[in-house]
This record gives sequence, structure tokens and C-alpha cells, in this order.
Amino acid sequence: MRYANVIVDLSADAVDRSFTYSVPDSMALCEGQQVVVPFGPRTMEGFVASIRDTCSIPPEKVRPVLRTVRDYPILLPELMHLADWMHKKYLCNLVDAMRLMIPAEMRGERVRDKTRRMVRLLLSPNEVDAFLRENARAKKQAEILRTLQKGDAEAAAFSGSALAALVDKGAVEFYDEELLRAPRIAAAPERAADPVLTHAQQRAADELTRAMSNGGDRFLLNGVTGSGKTEVYIRLIREVLAQGRTAIVLVPEIALTPQMVGWFHARFGDDAAVLHSGLSAGERYDEWRRLRFGKARVAIGARSAVFAPLENLGAIIVDEEHEHTYQSDRRPRYDAREVAWKRAEDAKAVLLLGSATPSIQTYMRAMPGVRPENRLKLLELPNRANGRPLPEVEIADMREEFARGNHSIFSATLMQAMEECFAQGRQAMLFINRRGHSSFVSCRACGYVEKCQQCDISMTYHQAENQLRCHYCGATREPPTKCPSCGSRYIKFFGAGTQRVQEEMARLFPNVRTVRMDLDTTRQKDAHARILERFRTGDAQVLIGTQMIAKGLDFPGVTLVGVIAADTTLNLPDYRSTERTFQLITQVAGRAGRADCPGRVIVQTYDPDHYALQMAAKQDFRAFYNRESAFRRASLYPPFTVIMRIVFFAKEPDAAQKAAEDAETRLNAFLDGENRRQDVVQMRALEAPIKRLRGESRWQVFLKMYFKGDLDATAAFMQSLADEPREGIRAEMEVNPANMY
Repeated sequence: MRYANVIVDLSADAVDRSFTYSVPDSMALCEGQQVVVPFGPRTMEGFVASIRDTCSIPPEKVRPVLRTVRDYPILLPELMHLADWMHKKYLCNLVDAMRLMIPAEMRGERVRDKTRRMVRLLLSPNEVDAFLRENARAKKQAEILRTLQKGDAEAAAFSGSALAALVDKGAVEFYDEELLRAPRIAAAPERAADPVLTHAQQRAADELTRAMSNGGDRFLLNGVTGSGKTEVYIRLIREVLAQGRTAIVLVPEIALTPQMVGWFHARFGDDAAVLHSGLSAGERYDEWRRLRFGKARVAIGARSAVFAPLENLGAIIVDEEHEHTYQSDRRPRYDAREVAWKRAEDAKAVLLLGSATPSIQTYMRAMPGVRPENRLKLLELPNRANGRPLPEVEIADMREEFARGNHSIFSATLMQAMEECFAQGRQAMLFINRRGHSSFVSCRACGYVEKCQQCDISMTYHQAENQLRCHYCGATREPPTKCPSCGSRYIKFFGAGTQRVQEEMARLFPNVRTVRMDLDTTRQKDAHARILERFRTGDAQVLIGTQMIAKGLDFPGVTLVGVIAADTTLNLPDYRSTERTFQLITQVAGRAGRADCPGRVIVQTYDPDHYALQMAAKQDFRAFYNRESAFRRASLYPPFTVIMRIVFFAKEPDAAQKAAEDAETRLNAFLDGENRRQDVVQMRALEAPIKRLRGESRWQVFLKMYFKGDLDATAAFMQSLADEPREGIRAEMEVNPANMY
């Protein structure tokens, strides 16, 4: 008798372990397979964690595995090992980690293989001739036979009764042919031959190739925008495939996936597969299966593609590694960069992080003095690949514009630059990191601001729908015609978003076609690809968008980039706001002048002397790193410390506050034990920056500790506090949260 240890597909702390089942003699079963088992009074799916020959439980008490869901392991051994690591690292249930590694629709058998009914000829040419003579009056049958002599065909193309008659006579037979649902692949420029690498590109490619042949290593590729990092990625992957291995390429936004997939598909053909949430269920399942069975060997996608079912991994590439979208904002709160690090380490593969603006934490790992197990080797591309200079960046002082009576969202400098750009038949990109028409609606008589009734934030006006919309919970309502507070009719729409920018462009340049790319315009399937295709082909001259357009995109026709409101991210209540502003401005500036024509960038701001903007204008990352890391060290912010917090949610503010204060008391007692207090920089219970969200009040227990402290034990204790059941209250524990609100 064999026994299977099964992780039941139920996310609950009480069942966060394996359960033992007997394996029927007639059942072929192996680790990683998806099975159906009895669990209490019901049946449930689960994952086979291990198989053994003995069991300490009396045989009469061991229930059998009922059936397999699929006849192959859906979790590879390396992914099962990775799930176990995530279980410990991110303090999540093991099954939650396992669920990340397969398309969600594979659970509950919500997606199946797609097939079509085909028909094939069973007769030889001589037998066909004889059949036609003997059945001269069966015109439809004769027509089918003549067609099938040219090759198999889909059964639906023929008369059902005629086909049935041919089957009865043994002339043809049916069979099912599998169909793969292929995602849309963006067009890419045809390349007759690989471009000649620059000296810096060649040096980087050579070092990566050597590392892959010598058991893998970890690298940071820091290159200015347009320096040809993608070409280095391609050369590395080509070497990976030549050695019979596989590769994963991560991008931070679905918006970047169509162009990246287009480039890689042009170079690697069907060896490239795409995995991201924008695919249909069937497409995602079929692309996953192509990777699982080796029909594709390069996985490209957003965060979750780090779990691609690839064997013999040779390289993992994380493009635009600085982006916070690599960090999950729901449990398991994994960081795809950390998972990639672990997976590459286990596979003895190359890990390559690439960015023109690496995060402070990542760049610090490439500096001298870092422990070997944490170190990254630095590869640099200091110049653009085509020898062109970086774009000229000008900072427009909007205070001066206002003083001169210009109340438009466009400065005079940007207006003139756009006129010149359009007259030359060139393209422009306009970046504003806020969607909608207006940031908020306010009464000019009393100062009242229209806020969401469920969240402690102002609602955004969307003109196309004539709606106020909350960008956190999605609530909508009509804009007021008079002030709900004082009754005044002096209601004004303040601030600007992508809709407002597009509206102004239509008013000022009625003959210039624009496309807009933000969360509102990309909700439909393949919307990202369609918008980018319109811009790539020149059907639109201006691309307006949020941070979706700020990085990774390469359009030769773009010579002008306008940053409408650089202060939007600069003034956020987050210690990373300066870093993120520098990254966004540098990245979006790099979209200009990537071909033969020089680029120009206009950055509009009310704080023109801020060092983040000044250094972004010069694209001087090293200077920014030196200043920002000195600030972090002096202010004791990550990476010199670690921030952990538990956020409590409750309908009633008093309940959330009491839960936070009770947790604070218990955490204080924990920190006072075993001399942990000496590593604490700051700890307190307080209201969250956004006090109310989606109808729930929010309080938090905030802890900042030195990096050398007992972080694992402290995080585990805080997670246990968060996991305790409380009536009417829920809690979430975060480590270095992606957003501090």
C-alpha cells in the first residue's frame, strides 16, 4: 500500500499541514499532482506533497484518494520547494503559495483543454475510386472524400448525415484535435540581423554568459534609458536556449508586455510564451501548458510569471527592477524580486536585475562591503546604444507661469514645443500620474471637498461619464451642483488628470489625434496592445498616460515628452516619494529621442529647485543615490531599517483603535523580552494615514527596527497577532509595505 501526503486546497490556519490518504493500487500518482480527496463530509481538491510506503495511522482510518484531476504533476519539484520557502518567508499558508503557481482556473476544473472534432480518410486512392463508382448517387459523400484526399478537415465543415454514413462504411473516422488559444502578439519591427553590440553591451553579455556556464550568479544591469538593456537580455536568453535551458523575463506592468513579447517573439518565435492577468482564462491555461511541457522555453509576463512551470532554468531577468508593482499587496505578500533571487539560486541560474534607476536598496547591494550572499555584481551601460545623446530636459516653473497669468495646464514652453513637434510630423508623450478629469471637487465659498462616503479620500471627477469616482473602492455618484455644506453654487473642479489633458489637447490642437492610456482605458482585454499599436503605427500623434507609459516603451517617432505635474508624486506622504519621483521623471524622459532625431523633455513643477527633479533632468543616478542614501541613513529609513505594521480594519473606529492598542501592549511585552527593545527605533499604535477605506476604519501598529534586529521572530509574532480571530475586525501584517497609506 502506498500513502499520499496531500495539502488540501483550503486556506485556513487550522488545516495548514498535510493530510494522509491511501493510494488505490490502480492509480498512478506522483508528487505535485492535483487530486480530489474526501475531507470531512465533503470532497476537496488538493496537491500531493509526497508519497511514501508506510503510515503510522491504522489502515482502517485512512481514506483513499478519490481521483486525479490531471494525469501529470502540475507543480514541479522546484516549485513545491519554492512554495515551502514562501510559506516560511512570507508567513502564509502553504496552499496559498501553491495556488500562485498555477492559473487560478485550474482549481475547480474551471478551464479545460480546447479541442475540435476532426475527420480523416481511411481509404487508399484506389479504394476511393472504387467507393465513388459503387456509390455514384451519394454526391455529398463523394464531395467529402475528395476533400479529405487533400488532408484532414474539421467535421463541422461537412454534412452530419453524410459523415455518419461514411463512418458506418469504414471510409472515414473522427478524432479530437487540441487547439491552443494564443494571445495576441504585438507587431515588432523585422530584424534582418542582430544589431552590433556596443563595447559596454558586449562586455555585459560576455560576463552573463560566463556566469551561466559557471553555476549562475546575480547581477544588476544599470544603463541609461535607451542604452540597449533589452538587447543584452536577448543575447543572454539566446545563450540560455543554446545550452538547452529555459528563461523567465519579468516586466512590471501589463502595459509593457505586448511590446516586450513582440520583440522576443520576433527573435525567438514560438519559444516565447506570455503569462499575465490580462489574458483570457483559456489563453493563460494554454500558455502555461506550453511552458509546462517544453513547447515554449521563455516565459514573459508581469509579477506572477516568476512562477512559470519551467524546468532546467538558466536565467531570470527582472526588467525595471525598481518598480513597486513587483511586490504583492495581498496575502501572500511576496516580492517577485526576492522569489526570483531564491529560484535562480536553487536552479544555479543567472539572475539579472535591470534598470536605469535602480531602487536604493538594490543599488546598495552592488556597492563594496556587502556580504557575499547579498551581493549583486554591477554591469553598466553609460551611453545610448545608437550613440545619440540623452534628451535635453527643461524644467518649467509653474509659479512663474501663474504669475504671468497662464492658468492653463500647459506651460508656454510646452505649448511651443508641441507646436514645433506636430509641425515636423513627430510624436509626443504627455505624462501625468493621475487619471480622471479633475483631482477633486471643492466649494470655493466654504472649502468643502467632496469625499467618498466609504473612504477618507476625495473623489475624482470623470468627465466622460459625468461621475465622481473613488479610486480606492470604486464608488460613484453624480457631481454636486451646489455645496452640500453651505448651499453655495460656487463648485469648482480642481487639479488635472489624464482625461483633462486629453480634453485640453482636443481644444488646443483639434487636428492632432491622441490616445489615452490609464486604468480607465485599459480595462478591456488587449486594450494595452491596441492603444500602443495605434501609437506605434502613427495613427495617433500623442500618447497621454499615467505611469503605464513612463518606462520600457520604445517608439522611434517620439521626440517630445511633457511631464504635466511632477509634484503629484513628490508630495506623497511616503519616505520613498522622492525616489519614485526621480525614477518616474528619469524613465519618462528616456522615451524621447531614441532614434535619429534629438529628444526634448519639458518637466512642469511648482518646486523647480528640488534635488530629485534637478538630478532627473541630468539623468544623474549616481548623484541621486549618494544624496538619497545619506538621507535614508540619517533618518533611519529602509534599507537601514525595516518597517513592519499591522493594519486593523473595523466598521466602528473604536473597535479598530482598541484592537490596535491591545496589539501594541502585547507587542511591547514581546519586545521587552530577550533584549529585543534595543533594536527598536519606533513603535506605536496610531490611525492609518487613510483613516477610512472601503467603509472600514483603519488603525495600525507601526514598528521600525534596525536591520540587525531579530526580524524573523518579530515578524512571526506580529503575524500571529494579525491572525488572531476577532469578531468584526480583520487585520493585515506587512513588511516594508509598498504603500504607506
